[in-house]
Amino acid sequence: MARVSVRNVWKRWGDHVVLENLRLEVADNEFVTIVGASGCGKTTFLRMLLGTEQPTRGSILIDDEPIRPEPDPARGIVFQRYSLFPHLTVMGNLVLGLELKRSRLLGRLFGARRREAVKRAESMLEAVGLAGARDRYPAQLSGGMQQRLSIAQAAICEPKILLLDEPFGALDPGITADMHTLILKLWRDNGMTIFMISHDIQESFALGTRLLTFDRLRQDPQAPEAYGASITYDIPLRRRAA
Repeated sequence: MARVSVRNVWKRWGDHVVLENLRLEVADNEFVTIVGASGCGKTTFLRMLLGTEQPTRGSILIDDEPIRPEPDPARGIVFQRYSLFPHLTVMGNLVLGLELKRSRLLGRLFGARRREAVKRAESMLEAVGLAGARDRYPAQLSGGMQQRLSIAQAAICEPKILLLDEPFGALDPGITADMHTLILKLWRDNGMTIFMISHDIQESFALGTRLLTFDRLRQDPQAPEAYGASITYDIPLRRRAA
């Protein structure tokens, strides 16, 4: 659904070089996992893919078109901390995403269009195992259920690209295994291209079709901010999803 080209991208804040000379070609429906030391620019890279940060130099293209300089429904994101609306029910959180996508001026759907949105939300709740919790509020959900809802909230708008920033880092191992199964199912069913940051190398190998490592190749003790991280390894892991 989305090919991504990263062409000689640099990112710096003032004198601090965060990323330098990133070059990458990602095909449709790849699942790219990203590892690297804390503070080496992995989240900054995801924000550039989302459009909330802009490259200082170079360009990022999606399907050969320059990336839009702000988030849009074609790119969904899930953070480690849940980004849910606490005043809305589980169902309300999902329907709102569809309303904002399909009625940008009013942010509301009515009649047949709203019924269709509710039906779509019900189907997604079944897919993520939250059908029985549709009328609960986020504060009434466990951590694993909240993260399921966050993933459903991002996936329901059928983004071409799904960005995951350590989405399972705060979950217990048993819940994490369930989340792995869920995200692989959504990836296969929806044909998304996924970029996922992880601190767990085993998780990265288990989920991805491709593993990137970010690191600084150049170091200067006298000027520690003079050089940024780049992609030091790009490892194919397994065949793509059907």
